[in-house]
Amino acid sequence: MTSSVVLYGIKACDTMKKARAWLEERAIPYTFNDYKKEGISEDILNAWISQVGWTSLLNKAGTTFRKLSPEQKDDLTEERAVALMLAQPSMIKRPVLTRDGTVLRIGFRPADYEETFAA
Repeated sequence: MTSSVVLYGIKACDTMKKARAWLEERAIPYTFNDYKKEGISEDILNAWISQVGWTSLLNKAGTTFRKLSPEQKDDLTEERAVALMLAQPSMIKRPVLTRDGTVLRIGFRPADYEETFAA
């Protein structure tokens, strides 16, 4: 049985380009999901949150989050964060690397990917 590696993110993102190039240089088969174009389902987002927590997924450093009003940013709860990420997927950190639905990595560092695929 082959495992299903999926890389989630936004096509134009520089970090995404690095992650995709890393996988391609090593001939690691993967599917790319551009969640800005294709969106992200609430089920998938909730599955990730159950594995890594919503605070690990919410990209507070990004432009989209910084443009929110103080009322939208203050006192965030999981429910409000999920609604924001579903409405504007660019608020999800990227890339999110999964295998068979399990989150392997959030973000891209070559050393982390080496460790992940060494096993």
